[in-house]
Amino acid sequence: MMNFDECMDFVNSYSKSGKPVTDLSRAKHLMKLAGNPQNRLDFIHVAGTNGKGSTVEYISNVLIYSGYKVGQFTSPFVLHYTDRIRINGREIDEKSFCEICEFIKNRIDDQPYSQFEITMAIAMWWFEMEGCDIVVLECGIGGLLDCTNVVSPLLSVITSISLDHTAILGNTVEEIAVHKAGIIKENSAVILSIDNKHNVKYIVEKVAKEKNAVFIMPDHKDFKTFALISDNIFSYKKIKYKTSMLGFHQPMNAVTAIEACHYLIKKGFIIPEEAIRKSVETTKVKARLQYIDSNPPVIVDGGHNPAGINQLCYALMYNDKLIYTVMGMVDSKDYTDCVRDIARHSKVMFAVDGFAPNAVSAEKIAEISRTAGTHTGVYHLLNEAVAKAKDYALLNNGIVVICGSLYLASKYLNDYQK
Repeated sequence: MMNFDECMDFVNSYSKSGKPVTDLSRAKHLMKLAGNPQNRLDFIHVAGTNGKGSTVEYISNVLIYSGYKVGQFTSPFVLHYTDRIRINGREIDEKSFCEICEFIKNRIDDQPYSQFEITMAIAMWWFEMEGCDIVVLECGIGGLLDCTNVVSPLLSVITSISLDHTAILGNTVEEIAVHKAGIIKENSAVILSIDNKHNVKYIVEKVAKEKNAVFIMPDHKDFKTFALISDNIFSYKKIKYKTSMLGFHQPMNAVTAIEACHYLIKKGFIIPEEAIRKSVETTKVKARLQYIDSNPPVIVDGGHNPAGINQLCYALMYNDKLIYTVMGMVDSKDYTDCVRDIARHSKVMFAVDGFAPNAVSAEKIAEISRTAGTHTGVYHLLNEAVAKAKDYALLNNGIVVICGSLYLASKYLNDYQK
């Protein structure tokens, strides 16, 4: 049997995105060669620009607390490759991973698959082998042409939609919404997050009607927030909840998950209200406005597009400490506005690169930061930037923020939070 390193060599022998696709034929062909394990599983399929990961965790934990065996497939991984494939929060073990990887390798042909497609095939086999009751499946990019769209879900969920991956999905929110709405299946149901604007609602509802799918969007009249950032207390349909995760957006992600659970109850799932409450109150996701109670305190956030950065900025507005920011971004993102926005909230910016092959140069990050009037230093090693930021924060009773990229957040958490 292949060992773990050999399996990773096999996965990494494929490019991250594979050859561009215009339909799902390649993904369907791969899954057919692998025995179509997805056809023997039930799914909740989650797409969106921001909020997917948190919503997946909220829904998964409700089902886990209700006694179900839940497969979880998320993208990208945060700390290491296998953390994207889990059952009830437990990562795939090396033995299972290697057995399935070898099986897949021996079954498939030489088409230009992506690493993501190969990973999905491995995950689907493990979920079936382990007898999952349901799988909460996160899209990679978009939805319509994403390889995860080979499944026929019990329910589709679409979180907040905004601009990201514009080179692939389109230059307008409306074009991107069409891709996200591509996960809606005939005679099914879709839940759309409460924080989407009317133009997005119109497109998703239109697609749902064309597919004869039930369209569900929480009503603002049922949703009320009482405190945000520190406590995140909100009520939905007259029931009060409190999230553990920070940010204005978390109550809205939680409401999306609550509606998903209400729909599943109608379909026969036994889900106690206490399971919903417990999930909302305990769910935490790494690198999503993650607060680390250290000296000095650190916030780690993987937001990497304008909408994600805006959510971080909103949170920082309610912070009463001086902010010392270590920021790096990759060149596939709209980094100019993101850097400028964070710089405006920062006492000092520590621009960093070297954490990813396509990282924007620290000099470029610094140049943009300085246009916002923020004192900025240039660093090519994350550990040096972090050390300097922490020194400043300690001297001035401040807080350190690590942000701009999930790759950067992952490197920090791996290096400092073991």
